[in-house]
Amino acid sequence: MLQPITDIAELSARLGIRHFVLSPGSRCAPLTLAVARHPQLQTRVVPDERAAAFIALGMAQTLGETVGLICTSGTAAYNYAPAVAEAFYQQIPLLVLTADRPPEWIDQQDGQTLRQQQLYGPHVKGSYQLPDTYEHPDLVWHLYRLVNEAISLTQTGPKGPVHINIPLREPFYPSPDAVWQYSQDLKVVERWQAEAQLSDPQWEQLVLEWQQYGRKLIVAGQCEPSTPLLEALEHSSLQQQLPVVADIITNLHGLKGRISQQDYFLMQTGAPGKRTGLQEALQPELLITFGRSVISKNLKLYLRKHPPRAHWHLQAQGPVADTFQSLTRIVPVAPLHFFQELNKRLPQTIEQDSTQKTYYTHWQEQQSLAEGVATAFFEQSPAGESWGEFAALRRCLQSLPEGTQLHLANSMSVRYANFAGLSQDQKGVQVWANRGTSGIDGSSSTAVGCAVVSKGLTVLITGDMAFLYDRNSLWHTFLPANLRILVLNNGGGGIFRMIEGPRRQPELEEFFVTHQPFSARASALDAGMQYAACHSREEFERELPRFLAPNGGAKVLEVFSNSEASTELFGRFKKAILSQGSA
Repeated sequence: MLQPITDIAELSARLGIRHFVLSPGSRCAPLTLAVARHPQLQTRVVPDERAAAFIALGMAQTLGETVGLICTSGTAAYNYAPAVAEAFYQQIPLLVLTADRPPEWIDQQDGQTLRQQQLYGPHVKGSYQLPDTYEHPDLVWHLYRLVNEAISLTQTGPKGPVHINIPLREPFYPSPDAVWQYSQDLKVVERWQAEAQLSDPQWEQLVLEWQQYGRKLIVAGQCEPSTPLLEALEHSSLQQQLPVVADIITNLHGLKGRISQQDYFLMQTGAPGKRTGLQEALQPELLITFGRSVISKNLKLYLRKHPPRAHWHLQAQGPVADTFQSLTRIVPVAPLHFFQELNKRLPQTIEQDSTQKTYYTHWQEQQSLAEGVATAFFEQSPAGESWGEFAALRRCLQSLPEGTQLHLANSMSVRYANFAGLSQDQKGVQVWANRGTSGIDGSSSTAVGCAVVSKGLTVLITGDMAFLYDRNSLWHTFLPANLRILVLNNGGGGIFRMIEGPRRQPELEEFFVTHQPFSARASALDAGMQYAACHSREEFERELPRFLAPNGGAKVLEVFSNSEASTELFGRFKKAILSQGSA
């Protein structure tokens, strides 16, 4: 009777899915047994559905392939929602299978029952409702067709999450003497992907317009690591003297001449009386963007205030965001293809283009000055004056081993990391962050998912609030030994002391900072992780090598700091940058 449900596992395996993350439940038992017994599918059980979904997201993000999720009916399915939304905006492929009550029992006060059709609204690429009976052959054909379509849709550009809601009637469990088998004559529908291309006349127009602009700037958003893209972009940047602005989440830290300190020197353009000439000197005529979200608030504010004449965004498929409010053209090709083709069609040197050379030099000079000020601030200041959570994070980034998968939690962790940056010789480090929705929920779970399918170290840098919020990321039986979690504990949401609005309110401490007295120690020990705490630079320097050592199993290193002192330190750091700008 439930053979079509069993065959969902077989179709999944034939269409390239290798991993499923399951949460316990009775209504989903047929789905659970189908994937758990399949010889080609690897399954992991996570009791908390919210953590389960983010763990699956971390796996899919790292592997670049679809990972399946299975849960029971009711609010269990709703707990997938934060990770589903994150996957939607980051374009991460998830196949979300939710068990449901038969349709006649919806809204009838039956247990674990709610309206699950279209549960995730617009935050999935597609939402499918399977038939609740399989008595007619056409209904079985319909079910197989929908499953084929849904799995393919997760991988069709842009990738993303797809939901299948599955009404199930009792009995859920096979009898002890039942013969378990998967159908072998299933029809599998393969979908080939085609790379988007521009015609020769379109390229001729692009090159003609390109040569008409004097100051060209490239801004990258969040991207997956790609050596071919880095090489093609580096060739374009160096040969055409194009400044490339790249946040830490772009994975372009191996790029020669990249601009990574923009948050430092662009602070000067918004400060009263500071470097007014810098605003005009850095303003582009043509802006070329690609990738997803951009962390740098100062960059976004600057480009909105000083817009280019033209703005091209490179994106092969899907909706395009007008982040800088200046978009004039969508170029529907992959960034790698664009820069490879551009390198073929443009002259290999720009000897006559003094305007672009000067423009490139302006950005490089600001990058060099900002790097010098940052280095001097931390290395020449007295030890006690420059110690805090920012300094600890910066030191950790500098010490990451080759091949590390670096995960950055939201709030201050990812912002600190963007200020600190990675050096060019750390191109073997891969950077991940949940910047689709930018929530603090799920940061630890996403890192766990990455560690499960990675060979090298997976290092998560997180704040105390984000860590405590996602403690159930460690509630399972497969804790990966290569997981490392650096917790920056300042006793609350310290970021609100740095935001102009809340820090001026009398309710700051109670309603925004939200002080909390907990540490990561109990959670780490409950999960069987090694734990160490640091309260000073000396303790941190002693513990950091042990923390990053490849042996010893999963570890948590917690850095305790005073929130007010950290805010004051970051304020002095920004003043040092601004004083450089007025020198």
